[in-house]
Amino acid sequence: MAEKNAFFDSQIVQDFNRDIEQYHLGPLWNAIPDLMKHTPEPHAQAYLWKYDLLHKKLMEATEIFTPDRGGERRAIYLQNPGLNYRKPWGWASTTQTLYAAVQLILPGEEAPSHRHVQNALRFIMEGEGAYSIVDGQRMFMEKGDFLTTPNGLWHGHGHTGDKPMIWMDCLDIPTVYYLGGTFFEPYPDKLEKPSLPDNFSAQHYEGGMVRPIGDRYAKKAPVGSYKWAQTEAALAGLSRFEPDAFDGYAVEFINPSNGETACPTIAAWMQMLPAGFHSKAHRHTHASIYHVHEGSGYTIINGVRFDWSKGDYFVVPNWAWHEHVAEQESYLFQTNDLPILERFGLERKQELDTNNGYQEVTGEFKPVIV
Repeated sequence: MAEKNAFFDSQIVQDFNRDIEQYHLGPLWNAIPDLMKHTPEPHAQAYLWKYDLLHKKLMEATEIFTPDRGGERRAIYLQNPGLNYRKPWGWASTTQTLYAAVQLILPGEEAPSHRHVQNALRFIMEGEGAYSIVDGQRMFMEKGDFLTTPNGLWHGHGHTGDKPMIWMDCLDIPTVYYLGGTFFEPYPDKLEKPSLPDNFSAQHYEGGMVRPIGDRYAKKAPVGSYKWAQTEAALAGLSRFEPDAFDGYAVEFINPSNGETACPTIAAWMQMLPAGFHSKAHRHTHASIYHVHEGSGYTIINGVRFDWSKGDYFVVPNWAWHEHVAEQESYLFQTNDLPILERFGLERKQELDTNNGYQEVTGEFKPVIV
């Protein structure tokens, strides 16, 4: 599309534009350069949140908010500074399509069950003894576990242990909000009661990707909880071979009954970067949210270095050049909106073809420190 020229700033054009505005009409000739960009220009920014800060604020929140005070969930979401949280289109957005938060539940607490049209997933950061109950299945959570709750399923949380439990939530809230399709329903009797044996799906799939014949036909969530031990073993198997130039060793969580992503609109995978690994730079249309499960290193995003360590979160916006460097063996849990982009036919990728595939570092991100 052609860029605006001087004619569009002439008095006759400006007068006409103002005239049609009173009828709630708009001039395409002025809007084209902003609406039809040659390449994506995301509003979301690259950003990093340190875990020390997140943990401190979560613990402070335990003194103020509890599930029985009507708060539903004690969760603090990651608000992208490039998305205006004072306006509906940017509120509670970590990327332009996804919401991410850290949630904490204390021993003895219950977070009531509810269901909604948004898809949700969880990654367990620390603690033990808490569980999610999803459509009658109580799944006890351990560090490194991945849980998925596709839309429409009843889900709540409880804690029978003796240590605080912290996990990451990721939902497609901004996408559903923009599309105008939000529905939410509280469970009629607070926390749903179990109707299946505890950890039912994890036991059904103890063989890994050996699928029970009862799941031969597509189900919404045949596996609700993916255990860390299996994920770690899968990455160990991959590590016998050469790593991917861009993502190291990476596995994706999928629905074994249909082969698609475990969560319909949110892809999730675990990456293992060997110590000293330096990935090549690339960019893609989908945006990504990373959580550092273990290790330390840095990621260069559009020339800016973001140093990360265990527990941190960072965002790579859509169409941003990025590459990873692992100073220690590192595990990065990643969620992204790739399924959404693919369904709209919008996913594109590009590899950096200058400087041997590496970016020049032009700056360093300074995170907020406790």
